[in-house]
Amino acid sequence: MTDAPAFPARWKVSAPELMAETFSSRIWKVRREDGSPAVVKALKPFDDVADELRGEHFLAWRRGEGAVRLLGRDGHSMLLEYAGDTLLSDVLDRQGDNAATAIAAEVMAKLFSPGKDPFPPELQPLRERFASLFRKAATDHATGHDSLYVEAAAIAERLLSNPHDIRPLHGDLHHENILHGPRGWLVIDPKGVLGDPGFDAANMFYNPLERDDLCLDPRRIAQMAEVFADTLGQSPVAILDHAIAYGCLSAAWHHEDDNAVEENRELSIAEAIRAVRANI
Repeated sequence: MTDAPAFPARWKVSAPELMAETFSSRIWKVRREDGSPAVVKALKPFDDVADELRGEHFLAWRRGEGAVRLLGRDGHSMLLEYAGDTLLSDVLDRQGDNAATAIAAEVMAKLFSPGKDPFPPELQPLRERFASLFRKAATDHATGHDSLYVEAAAIAERLLSNPHDIRPLHGDLHHENILHGPRGWLVIDPKGVLGDPGFDAANMFYNPLERDDLCLDPRRIAQMAEVFADTLGQSPVAILDHAIAYGCLSAAWHHEDDNAVEENRELSIAEAIRAVRANI
């Protein structure tokens, strides 16, 4: 059992219970002074710690609208509202993919509602986030390889140069980061990005990770594009463009990590999305 860290006295939390441990953090469920549950996310020292810290600025800006509330921060630890016990993937398993997609769209509508404050300057510009895709595409182009990476980079450049809208984004929206609890459906674990909301819709096409039967299904791809297009006020084609660009970005990250299995998975789904887009 991992020993609990020493939480700041001002948080007035007790009874820590380790809920999860990832490469980037340890997640503790704790009890607040009034008896209500909360979560402490304690970040480990790792290369992308800035990614997690930007998410804190997103949560502070969002003020609980569609996302968990940031209740406190101490160094690389955050005290967070407890989102609930039901994952969006649970809804998918029990009620089907259409029900889960509809809930995701409702959550996006809340996430992209106007905030009361200026956008946090700490958020990562979306163009910066696409750096790995642009690097991979440049390498392929230089070697005469007309790959999907090259095509996706051109799509990403077009989207970045002419965004439909600019908003603070979650940056990693998927079925395991949308939970239901006392305040309804809320998102957790944002990355804190600034750009076109289509980017947040894009990741949903590649999830759940263990459901390639869904992710490769042309009917599901087309329906998801319609739903998210309606939510974000964009065209289905634009949503599919975002999905192609995002999938190849994710594949580029896996390429950099020498993870050929996951790279090929992302590319195969991006190809399926590309085929649907070509028929619209």
